[in-house]
Amino acid sequence: MTLRLTDAEVSKFWNDRHLRETDLRSGGHVSYDEATNSMFYLRRLGMLMDRIGLQNNPVAPLYLLDAGCGKGYFSRELAKLGHEVDGIDRSEAAIALCKELGGRPHYYESGLADWRSPWLYDAVLTVDVLFHIMDNNEWERATRNLASLVRLGGKLIIGDWGQDEDHVFGSYQICRGRNTYLPLLDACGMRFDSWEPYRFRRSPIGFYTFTRIG
Repeated sequence: MTLRLTDAEVSKFWNDRHLRETDLRSGGHVSYDEATNSMFYLRRLGMLMDRIGLQNNPVAPLYLLDAGCGKGYFSRELAKLGHEVDGIDRSEAAIALCKELGGRPHYYESGLADWRSPWLYDAVLTVDVLFHIMDNNEWERATRNLASLVRLGGKLIIGDWGQDEDHVFGSYQICRGRNTYLPLLDACGMRFDSWEPYRFRRSPIGFYTFTRIG
């Protein structure tokens, strides 16, 4: 049986990885080269845009939260489309790099369960992040908090697998299934809309989309 990393060890793992790896590999797939990771990011970005919508109104921009933003790829790309984006991550190294790059997204060092905002978001997205929270209680706190930050009619978009059961992969990844996500988020006033796989290489992961209805 593989020994699971503690949350503190997972945080150190990711901070070290962000320091060590290139921008795309640090938050992408370490077995992919830079070109393949670029395609992987573009695939997920296109799927996010489908779910967020193609609105681009400088007078009334969409407010988005990129929860677990890493080095800020999705935050920056979505900000280029005219959206107001907050990016949060627990990695000091990743957030420092995001701030160095500058630009329109606002970046904050914060855990997903701890983030508080003076406004609700039109969409909250967390791309391949929640399955790296190993402690189930912390995962639930984070998921509930992200749901609470979505405005009425807004979207919660979560990258995880679409199977019915939870499954542990290695020492730092627990994929939670439909029978974990759906009851929890239903109790948070979220309607399940869909799960769609990335359909990239052999990845079993895809996007859950939920809408706040209550």
